[in-house]
Amino acid sequence: MKAVVTTGNGGFDKLHYREVPLPELGAGDVLIKVLAAGVNNTEINTRLGWYSGGGWHIPTPFPFIQGTDCCGIVTHTFDSENSQLVGKRVLVRPCMRPDGFDSMLNIWMGSDFDGAFAQFVKVPTGEVFPIESTWTDAELGSIPCSYGSAENMVHRSGVSFGEHVLVAGASGGVGSAVVQLAKVRGATVTAIVGKSKMDEVHRIGADFVIDRDSDLVSELGEECIDVVIDNVGGPHFEGELKALKRGGRYASSGAIGGPLVNLDLRTMYLKDLTLIGCTAWDEPVFPQLISYIESNRIRPLVAKTFPLEDIAQAQKEFLEKKHVGKFVLIPSHDE
Repeated sequence: MKAVVTTGNGGFDKLHYREVPLPELGAGDVLIKVLAAGVNNTEINTRLGWYSGGGWHIPTPFPFIQGTDCCGIVTHTFDSENSQLVGKRVLVRPCMRPDGFDSMLNIWMGSDFDGAFAQFVKVPTGEVFPIESTWTDAELGSIPCSYGSAENMVHRSGVSFGEHVLVAGASGGVGSAVVQLAKVRGATVTAIVGKSKMDEVHRIGADFVIDRDSDLVSELGEECIDVVIDNVGGPHFEGELKALKRGGRYASSGAIGGPLVNLDLRTMYLKDLTLIGCTAWDEPVFPQLISYIESNRIRPLVAKTFPLEDIAQAQKEFLEKKHVGKFVLIPSHDE
């Protein structure tokens, strides 16, 4: 099969589109024909070695195939009792809990083992979710990583009806998903976004939009937000904590604006704030996403698709951050 092999830490020259062996199935595995695979920050960060200084628990297994998102069709199963999956269109849950959901240990498809930037991918049967939807393959392929991470933060921070949620980076894949998922729960959403993307973020459901270059406390005031969901970090962090009400919650699963922030511990403890790190997905997260898709309670935001072999161009455009939503890679099966 053809795949994009990432050979080590470095630039786009580390991405090689080439022939590789078809994955060999073992007990409990299924083989999936990849129809669409989204582009995420995590793949770029892994290639650049960004996680190596911040607590990622497993060394990156270079050379390997990245690709955290996967929409595909099951073509083979190792175990006959799973044969009913053959021919089903599925999404793969990329965040896996090998020791069960009582342990926070997690491994990720496309980061810790071969992923979906290929014509075929091997995954454990328990991480495969058949889906009945009229969405296109590209639309479904835009969902798993960004919407899963977003739902995990919304779920774990306990967003509920009537609360006011502040969403940083609301035009990105995760942020735009958070906006929709918070609205599903009946929250009021204020989004932080660049000026050029304000109208689009309003259209996906944000009630209020703030320019990311503005002073948050001047715009919002203090102690007016119930929950901050922030995948950006960087200089806005201090203002976000000031904007939280007493007893408020802050959740994060990323730091694309900078991992080092200014935290005044007095703000945290005097206001009884809860800071929530979110990497391992909780058990209800992915089944809940499937239900939202099948009932059309959320909508995909595909900004652009690229052939799989054009991954470098896709990542270059992704890093320009001029888009709203997701880029998706489409493998060819005519080779």
